[in-house]
Amino acid sequence: MDNQKYVIVDLETTGHSPKAGDRIIQISMVIMRNWEVEETFTTFIHPERSIPFYIQDLTNISERDIEGAFPFEYYAEDIYERLQDGIFVAHNADFDLSFLQAEFERAGLSKWKGKKIDTVELSKILFPTALGFKLGDLANDLEIPLHHAHRADDDAMATALLLKKCWEEILMLPVQTIEQLHKHSFKLKSNISHLLFQALQIKRKTIEDEDKFAHYHQLVFKKKPPIASAPDLKTVYPSSDEEKQELLSRQFPNFEKRTEQFQMMDAIWETLQQKKEMMIEASTGVGKTLGYLLPAFIYAKQQGKKICISTYTSVLLEQLLYKEIPKIENVFGIKIHATLLKGMQNYIDIELFEQLLEQGEHSYDETLTIMQILVWLSKTETGDLSELNLSGGGQLLIEKIRKKRRNENPFDFYERAIQESMDADIIVTNHAMLLADLERLEPIFQSIDGWIIDEAHQLIQAAIHRQQVIFSYAQWKYYFGQMGLASEDGLFEIFQKAAMKTGRFSKPLFIQLEKSFQKTVNLFEQVMETIVSSMKNQKQTYFDYKRTAFLKDLSFHPSLLKEVSRSLQHWIDLAEQASIHFRQNVDELSKENKLLVERWDYWIREWKLKLAEWDELFFIEKNHYALWIECDNRQIPGSIRIYKKPIEIRESIEKLFHSLRKNAGIIWTSGTLTIPNNERFIANQLGIAKDVPILKLNAPQNYYGGAKVYIATDMPDIQGVPQSEYIESVAAAVTQIVQSIEGRCFVLFTSQDMLKRTVELIQEAELLKDYLLFAQGVTSGSRMRLLKSFQKFQRSVLFGTNSFWEGVDVPGEDLSAVIIVRLPFSSPDEPTFKTKAAILKENGQNAFTDLSLPEAILRFKQGFGRLIRSSKDKGAFIVLDRRIETKSYGTEFLKALPNIKIEKLPLQHMVKDLQHWYNSSEEK
Repeated sequence: MDNQKYVIVDLETTGHSPKAGDRIIQISMVIMRNWEVEETFTTFIHPERSIPFYIQDLTNISERDIEGAFPFEYYAEDIYERLQDGIFVAHNADFDLSFLQAEFERAGLSKWKGKKIDTVELSKILFPTALGFKLGDLANDLEIPLHHAHRADDDAMATALLLKKCWEEILMLPVQTIEQLHKHSFKLKSNISHLLFQALQIKRKTIEDEDKFAHYHQLVFKKKPPIASAPDLKTVYPSSDEEKQELLSRQFPNFEKRTEQFQMMDAIWETLQQKKEMMIEASTGVGKTLGYLLPAFIYAKQQGKKICISTYTSVLLEQLLYKEIPKIENVFGIKIHATLLKGMQNYIDIELFEQLLEQGEHSYDETLTIMQILVWLSKTETGDLSELNLSGGGQLLIEKIRKKRRNENPFDFYERAIQESMDADIIVTNHAMLLADLERLEPIFQSIDGWIIDEAHQLIQAAIHRQQVIFSYAQWKYYFGQMGLASEDGLFEIFQKAAMKTGRFSKPLFIQLEKSFQKTVNLFEQVMETIVSSMKNQKQTYFDYKRTAFLKDLSFHPSLLKEVSRSLQHWIDLAEQASIHFRQNVDELSKENKLLVERWDYWIREWKLKLAEWDELFFIEKNHYALWIECDNRQIPGSIRIYKKPIEIRESIEKLFHSLRKNAGIIWTSGTLTIPNNERFIANQLGIAKDVPILKLNAPQNYYGGAKVYIATDMPDIQGVPQSEYIESVAAAVTQIVQSIEGRCFVLFTSQDMLKRTVELIQEAELLKDYLLFAQGVTSGSRMRLLKSFQKFQRSVLFGTNSFWEGVDVPGEDLSAVIIVRLPFSSPDEPTFKTKAAILKENGQNAFTDLSLPEAILRFKQGFGRLIRSSKDKGAFIVLDRRIETKSYGTEFLKALPNIKIEKLPLQHMVKDLQHWYNSSEEK
């Protein structure tokens, strides 16, 4: 039994800084021994200042709640005493403990001394695949009661139960994993080593001796039972609407017939049967996923054939495999062998990870990530690195252990995924993996009998991403630094010393190595200096600090680029000679030296990739690509990045599907495949033949009954006023709209600079001080983290650009309005667009009507798609850009929307109408 006293604490405060005058308004303490709650203490505390409105909204603690409470000084000694002889535990312990220490000091008490455990840090290690590490997220995942989040009493009890769950989780880990965790735990920020040591003592008493010597990755590599699968001739496709209705009503009691969904099923069934090809645009509300899964499932079972479903986002991949396919299995009462297959680099390379474990010092972020991976390896059945929820620092380490080449290791997750896909009925994959088949010697996908390409329009972006090359000056400098010629602890120096000690030292070779490497570095810096000098002479095309220039417009000689390539190749050749020299009689080397030569070889492989990147960037000619340089004036040369992006990927996709078209049915589907007056815009980019039909399926009209479009008629002309004036008008308009509907708004921009300036103006003028503002590129955190934070608060506004125009799902009351700041045309100075436009002009085409306008209408259509995600949703789609009304092309944007009511009003009238509309719906 662990008789240690744990004091679990949670505070609610008026803000984040005691130095700025913030104070505690509620404290709760839970004392636990032997993993049982022994005592609790909770009280409100009077902060001797007002409670900000957003804190009242967050905690549901009002001024009335603290009226009868005393200041902190009244409770200070009692709280201090309860902490004695205990380990301080909190969710984000640094915040709670530092706040308490400041209050103790203010009350005249000495600083509390003792150990602490942070359950955020502990949870990250033990639950590395959790969607989030906020207390509410973890409580939901682990079924811990938390009725009122952000109330100290409920939060403290939930944290106590979380601590107990963590302890139970540690005891379930293999002893080898706990030993590795304990070894690395001393670099953590809290005293987690205490728990791991306790667990080791218990585990070592119970494990059998032979388990102690199990090889680590043999222990963690789980065997999955095979799923027997064979044709099921009894599975019959329900050809009539009545049969479909009856079949689906068994599994979904409240299933509502959607004629369009049934049309989609029939079209897909016929296409698979006849091995034809078609495109299906299925708008939100049609039920696209079920629409293609049902016929695909029946076809695979009835024919004993393999179906592949490819999509773009990881979220949809997981949803298909673990949520949607099981529903279809339940409909028929039949199991199907479905497997997830991703590209090689999505999987962990066990050998690289084991080498990493043996290497010396690791930073805090690296240590935390290593511990997360150790726990994850004891649980994962896939080895898919996307399962992990890691910090930014963790992502850097992950790049070192991604699988990049095939090997003979029997404990390999990628090889197992390949094998499972050979035996599967349905393969679920992503567009990147599909495109990788272009380069694979033995293509995996040749045996597929039916293809469903979901989010089909995103295959264009996936192909561009796959073929693009991005050079980063900072990354190259990091690689140079890893060799560390000028550093005693650099790899070159360590390798050279080890070679001398083992008698495997060739002085002439190492002298050549050093000279060759230094020459490469010098030549590289010459190129960069030339680029910087040329960039400074270029006219600045962006309003902010970014400079952009096409490489062809810069003045430096191509021979210098070639010299870098030759010099780097010469160094790689010498480095390989050194490795061969060191590896003679490799069995005689110590374990430490074997690891060193493996590390040396790893970096040779990395430099080969860098050389290939350099040559691809500057010497390998490709038709239709854009090549340009970007940098930030404030950080030169560190910010230099060179981009090479294809602007025409039709040939690649045609090449991939050429052989597939002969043997399989192919269905391209998405919510956005067409636009008015240019139905085949996406089809042409994908290289799909003109005789391939497009079936357009729209949701029933009543699906959009809760939607309304507003156009502000008195905003300034975006092209007729200075940007600063337009931003002021946008800030004022957004403020009034947000206040009229009390939050829950997306504000979508096309420019990060305009977004940032608008948000700064709103914040500086305190126009929305009672609201929480989340801004992409300004507020820290990933897109999903911003979205989850936005959804937690009633009075919240999310400012987004680019990625928020599509692929974000905010159902129901979580989103009241989408505000379009400007029509989403590409910037005419954006290099890829500029290159495309120039080619169109050369071919006698109009860049605006054939490129700019179609792309903008697609984004506009996708922006509307954020608003209504179910027939019960209600929301306003508000356009501030008057060009939608004043320009002749404006009607084409409106035609792309469903047939819903459009109001054209001055801003003041719009705000009143919005207020009335929302208030009347709430009253109902």
